[in-house]
Amino acid sequence: MTDTTPVQTASVPPTSRLKAAIGWPLFIAQFITVALAYFIGSLLPVLPALFESIVSAVENPAPQPGEPVLGSALVASTVVGSAVVGIFVAWLWLRREGRWAEAIRLAMPASWRSTLGWAALGLGGTLLIFALGAQLTEAIGLGAPDPTFVLALVTESPAMLALWIVAVAWFAAGFGEEVLYRGFLMDRLERVAGLRGRPWAVLVVQAVLFGLPHAYQGMGGMLVTAMVGLLLGWIRNRCGGNLWAAIIAHAAVDTVSMILAYADKLGWMTG
Repeated sequence: MTDTTPVQTASVPPTSRLKAAIGWPLFIAQFITVALAYFIGSLLPVLPALFESIVSAVENPAPQPGEPVLGSALVASTVVGSAVVGIFVAWLWLRREGRWAEAIRLAMPASWRSTLGWAALGLGGTLLIFALGAQLTEAIGLGAPDPTFVLALVTESPAMLALWIVAVAWFAAGFGEEVLYRGFLMDRLERVAGLRGRPWAVLVVQAVLFGLPHAYQGMGGMLVTAMVGLLLGWIRNRCGGNLWAAIIAHAAVDTVSMILAYADKLGWMTG
Protein backbone atom coordinates (compact mmCIF):
# COMPACT_ATOMS: atom_id res chain seq x y z
CA MET A 1 0.00 0.00 0.00
CA THR A 2 1.37 3.40 -0.98
CA ASP A 3 1.95 5.88 1.86
CA THR A 4 0.24 9.17 0.95
CA THR A 5 1.14 11.02 4.16
CA PRO A 6 2.58 14.46 3.25
CA VAL A 7 6.24 14.95 4.00
CA GLN A 8 6.34 17.63 6.67
CA THR A 9 9.82 18.84 5.76
CA ALA A 10 8.67 19.81 2.28
CA SER A 11 7.41 23.15 3.55
CA VAL A 12 10.67 24.06 5.27
CA PRO A 13 12.63 26.73 3.33
CA PRO A 14 15.66 25.09 1.68
CA THR A 15 18.05 27.57 3.29
CA SER A 16 17.14 26.20 6.73
CA ARG A 17 18.28 22.66 5.88
CA LEU A 18 21.84 21.43 5.57
CA LYS A 19 22.81 20.82 1.96
CA ALA A 20 25.00 17.98 0.76
CA ALA A 21 28.61 18.89 1.43
CA ILE A 22 31.31 19.66 -1.13
CA GLY A 23 35.03 19.91 -0.39
CA TRP A 24 37.05 23.11 -0.35
CA PRO A 25 39.23 22.01 -3.31
CA LEU A 26 36.12 21.61 -5.46
CA PHE A 27 34.72 24.93 -4.28
CA ILE A 28 38.00 26.73 -5.03
CA ALA A 29 38.16 25.15 -8.50
CA GLN A 30 34.58 26.17 -9.21
CA PHE A 31 35.03 29.70 -7.87
CA ILE A 32 38.23 30.32 -9.84
CA THR A 33 36.91 28.94 -13.13
CA VAL A 34 33.68 30.94 -12.91
CA ALA A 35 35.63 34.09 -11.98
CA LEU A 36 37.99 33.54 -14.90
CA ALA A 37 35.06 32.92 -17.22
CA TYR A 38 33.48 36.14 -16.00
CA PHE A 39 36.69 38.04 -16.76
CA ILE A 40 37.23 36.40 -20.16
CA GLY A 41 33.61 37.09 -21.07
CA SER A 42 34.24 40.79 -20.55
CA LEU A 43 37.17 40.69 -22.97
CA LEU A 44 35.46 38.91 -25.85
CA PRO A 45 33.46 41.92 -27.17
CA VAL A 46 36.55 44.17 -27.23
CA LEU A 47 38.86 41.74 -29.04
CA PRO A 48 37.94 42.91 -32.58
CA ALA A 49 38.45 46.58 -31.63
CA LEU A 50 41.69 45.74 -29.84
CA PHE A 51 42.97 43.76 -32.81
CA GLU A 52 42.05 46.60 -35.18
CA SER A 53 43.84 49.09 -32.94
CA ILE A 54 47.00 46.97 -32.86
CA VAL A 55 47.00 46.49 -36.64
CA SER A 56 46.44 50.21 -37.17
CA ALA A 57 49.30 51.08 -34.81
CA VAL A 58 51.64 48.70 -36.62
CA GLU A 59 50.71 49.93 -40.08
CA ASN A 60 50.60 53.61 -39.17
CA PRO A 61 52.99 54.26 -36.29
CA ALA A 62 52.44 57.67 -34.71
CA PRO A 63 53.89 59.38 -31.68
CA GLN A 64 50.45 60.36 -30.36
CA PRO A 65 48.19 57.68 -28.80
CA GLY A 66 45.07 56.84 -30.74
CA GLU A 67 41.55 57.73 -29.68
CA PRO A 68 39.90 55.43 -27.10
CA VAL A 69 38.03 52.58 -28.75
CA LEU A 70 35.68 51.74 -25.86
CA GLY A 71 32.36 53.44 -26.45
CA SER A 72 29.24 53.16 -24.31
CA ALA A 73 27.68 50.29 -26.27
CA LEU A 74 30.94 48.35 -26.29
CA VAL A 75 31.41 48.69 -22.54
CA ALA A 76 27.81 47.55 -22.01
CA SER A 77 28.54 44.50 -24.17
CA THR A 78 31.53 43.61 -21.97
CA VAL A 79 29.24 43.54 -18.92
CA VAL A 80 26.75 41.35 -20.76
CA GLY A 81 29.56 39.09 -21.99
CA SER A 82 30.77 38.62 -18.42
CA ALA A 83 27.33 37.54 -17.25
CA VAL A 84 26.72 35.15 -20.16
CA VAL A 85 30.06 33.33 -19.97
CA GLY A 86 30.12 33.31 -16.17
CA ILE A 87 26.63 31.82 -15.93
CA PHE A 88 27.49 29.26 -18.60
CA VAL A 89 30.48 27.94 -16.67
CA ALA A 90 28.47 27.94 -13.42
CA TRP A 91 25.77 25.97 -15.25
CA LEU A 92 28.35 23.42 -16.41
CA TRP A 93 29.51 22.82 -12.83
CA LEU A 94 26.00 22.56 -11.41
CA ARG A 95 24.77 20.41 -14.29
CA ARG A 96 27.64 18.01 -13.56
CA GLU A 97 26.28 17.64 -10.01
CA GLY A 98 22.64 17.71 -11.08
CA ARG A 99 22.04 20.73 -8.81
CA TRP A 100 21.25 23.64 -11.13
CA ALA A 101 17.59 23.90 -10.10
CA GLU A 102 18.49 23.43 -6.45
CA ALA A 103 21.13 26.17 -6.46
CA ILE A 104 19.56 28.61 -8.94
CA ARG A 105 16.02 28.84 -7.65
CA LEU A 106 14.06 30.58 -10.40
CA ALA A 107 10.77 28.75 -10.01
CA MET A 108 7.54 30.72 -9.96
CA PRO A 109 7.22 32.21 -6.45
CA ALA A 110 4.35 30.94 -4.32
CA SER A 111 3.24 34.56 -3.97
CA TRP A 112 4.25 37.32 -6.35
CA ARG A 113 2.76 39.83 -3.92
CA SER A 114 5.17 38.71 -1.22
CA THR A 115 8.05 38.58 -3.70
CA LEU A 116 7.40 42.13 -4.89
CA GLY A 117 7.16 43.23 -1.27
CA TRP A 118 10.63 41.82 -0.54
CA ALA A 119 11.90 43.39 -3.76
CA ALA A 120 10.53 46.78 -2.67
CA LEU A 121 12.29 46.33 0.67
CA GLY A 122 15.49 45.54 -1.22
CA LEU A 123 15.09 48.62 -3.40
CA GLY A 124 14.42 50.97 -0.49
CA GLY A 125 17.09 49.37 1.68
CA THR A 126 19.71 49.58 -1.04
CA LEU A 127 18.99 53.24 -1.79
CA LEU A 128 19.27 53.94 1.94
CA ILE A 129 22.58 52.07 2.12
CA PHE A 130 23.91 54.12 -0.78
CA ALA A 131 22.78 57.40 0.81
CA LEU A 132 24.08 56.69 4.32
CA GLY A 133 27.03 54.60 3.17
CA ALA A 134 28.41 57.41 1.04
CA GLN A 135 28.41 59.72 4.06
CA LEU A 136 29.93 57.06 6.31
CA THR A 137 32.75 56.05 3.98
CA GLU A 138 33.62 59.67 3.34
CA ALA A 139 33.60 60.42 7.07
CA ILE A 140 36.05 57.61 7.83
CA GLY A 141 38.38 58.60 5.00
CA LEU A 142 37.57 55.88 2.46
CA GLY A 143 35.92 58.27 0.03
CA ALA A 144 32.37 58.12 -1.25
CA PRO A 145 31.55 55.55 -3.98
CA ASP A 146 32.43 57.00 -7.36
CA PRO A 147 30.48 55.43 -10.25
CA THR A 148 31.18 58.46 -12.48
CA PHE A 149 32.90 56.41 -15.19
CA VAL A 150 29.93 54.09 -15.70
CA LEU A 151 27.25 56.77 -15.37
CA ALA A 152 29.01 58.92 -17.97
CA LEU A 153 28.60 56.05 -20.44
CA VAL A 154 25.00 55.40 -19.41
CA THR A 155 23.98 59.03 -19.92
CA GLU A 156 25.70 59.43 -23.29
CA SER A 157 22.36 59.48 -25.12
CA PRO A 158 18.73 58.32 -24.72
CA ALA A 159 19.55 55.24 -26.78
CA MET A 160 22.49 54.34 -24.53
CA LEU A 161 20.33 54.86 -21.44
CA ALA A 162 17.76 52.41 -22.80
CA LEU A 163 20.50 49.94 -23.77
CA TRP A 164 22.11 50.04 -20.33
CA ILE A 165 18.79 49.67 -18.51
CA VAL A 166 17.73 46.62 -20.52
CA ALA A 167 21.06 44.89 -21.15
CA VAL A 168 22.95 45.80 -17.99
CA ALA A 169 20.51 46.80 -15.22
CA TRP A 170 18.00 44.02 -15.88
CA PHE A 171 19.99 41.26 -17.59
CA ALA A 172 23.69 41.42 -16.68
CA ALA A 173 23.40 42.96 -13.21
CA GLY A 174 19.89 42.19 -12.00
CA PHE A 175 19.64 38.67 -13.39
CA GLY A 176 23.28 37.75 -14.01
CA GLU A 177 24.87 38.93 -10.77
CA GLU A 178 22.07 37.52 -8.63
CA VAL A 179 22.33 34.13 -10.34
CA LEU A 180 26.10 34.11 -9.81
CA TYR A 181 26.36 35.62 -6.31
CA ARG A 182 23.10 34.90 -4.51
CA GLY A 183 22.56 31.69 -6.50
CA PHE A 184 25.76 29.87 -7.45
CA LEU A 185 28.15 31.37 -4.89
CA MET A 186 25.83 31.17 -1.88
CA ASP A 187 24.85 27.60 -2.73
CA ARG A 188 28.51 26.61 -2.93
CA LEU A 189 29.38 28.37 0.34
CA GLU A 190 26.45 26.67 2.08
CA ARG A 191 28.08 23.30 1.34
CA VAL A 192 31.70 23.74 2.48
CA ALA A 193 33.17 22.89 5.88
CA GLY A 194 33.22 25.79 8.31
CA LEU A 195 30.34 27.61 6.58
CA ARG A 196 27.85 24.76 6.25
CA GLY A 197 24.96 25.36 8.62
CA ARG A 198 26.11 28.93 9.36
CA PRO A 199 23.89 31.18 7.18
CA TRP A 200 25.21 34.48 8.58
CA ALA A 201 28.80 33.49 7.88
CA VAL A 202 27.78 32.62 4.32
CA LEU A 203 26.05 35.99 3.98
CA VAL A 204 29.15 37.88 5.09
CA VAL A 205 31.57 35.95 2.85
CA GLN A 206 29.45 36.33 -0.27
CA ALA A 207 28.94 40.04 0.50
CA VAL A 208 32.70 40.61 0.72
CA LEU A 209 33.24 38.75 -2.56
CA PHE A 210 30.43 40.79 -4.13
CA GLY A 211 32.08 44.05 -3.09
CA LEU A 212 35.56 43.28 -4.44
CA PRO A 213 34.78 43.57 -8.20
CA HIS A 214 33.44 47.07 -7.58
CA ALA A 215 36.96 48.38 -6.91
CA TYR A 216 36.50 50.83 -9.80
CA GLN A 217 34.28 52.79 -7.38
CA GLY A 218 37.07 53.06 -4.81
CA MET A 219 37.30 51.59 -1.30
CA GLY A 220 34.08 53.31 -0.32
CA GLY A 221 32.33 51.75 -3.29
CA MET A 222 33.51 48.26 -2.36
CA LEU A 223 32.32 48.65 1.23
CA VAL A 224 28.91 50.04 0.29
CA THR A 225 28.43 47.36 -2.38
CA ALA A 226 29.30 44.66 0.15
CA MET A 227 26.59 46.02 2.42
CA VAL A 228 24.13 45.83 -0.46
CA GLY A 229 25.23 42.23 -1.09
CA LEU A 230 24.52 41.45 2.55
CA LEU A 231 20.97 42.82 2.22
CA LEU A 232 20.26 40.98 -1.04
CA GLY A 233 21.63 37.74 0.36
CA TRP A 234 19.41 38.10 3.42
CA ILE A 235 16.36 38.69 1.19
CA ARG A 236 17.27 35.60 -0.81
CA ASN A 237 17.31 33.56 2.40
CA ARG A 238 14.03 35.05 3.61
CA CYS A 239 12.49 33.96 0.30
CA GLY A 240 13.61 30.37 0.88
CA GLY A 241 16.42 30.63 -1.66
CA ASN A 242 14.20 31.90 -4.47
CA LEU A 243 16.08 34.58 -6.42
CA TRP A 244 13.29 36.63 -7.95
CA ALA A 245 12.96 39.21 -5.18
CA ALA A 246 16.71 39.86 -5.18
CA ILE A 247 16.79 40.01 -9.00
CA ILE A 248 13.96 42.56 -9.16
CA ALA A 249 15.42 44.66 -6.34
CA HIS A 250 18.90 44.70 -7.91
CA ALA A 251 17.59 45.59 -11.37
CA ALA A 252 15.29 48.26 -9.97
CA VAL A 253 18.13 49.91 -8.02
CA ASP A 254 20.33 50.10 -11.11
CA THR A 255 17.44 51.38 -13.22
CA VAL A 256 16.62 54.14 -10.73
CA SER A 257 20.30 55.12 -10.47
CA MET A 258 20.68 55.33 -14.24
CA ILE A 259 17.50 57.35 -14.73
CA LEU A 260 18.43 59.77 -11.94
CA ALA A 261 21.91 60.21 -13.43
CA TYR A 262 20.39 61.03 -16.83
CA ALA A 263 17.90 63.43 -15.25
CA ASP A 264 20.76 65.14 -13.45
CA LYS A 265 22.68 65.46 -16.71
CA LEU A 266 19.67 67.18 -18.27
CA GLY A 267 19.46 69.54 -15.31
CA TRP A 268 16.12 68.21 -14.09
CA MET A 269 17.47 67.50 -10.59
CA THR A 270 18.47 71.10 -10.02
CA GLY A 271 15.47 72.75 -11.61
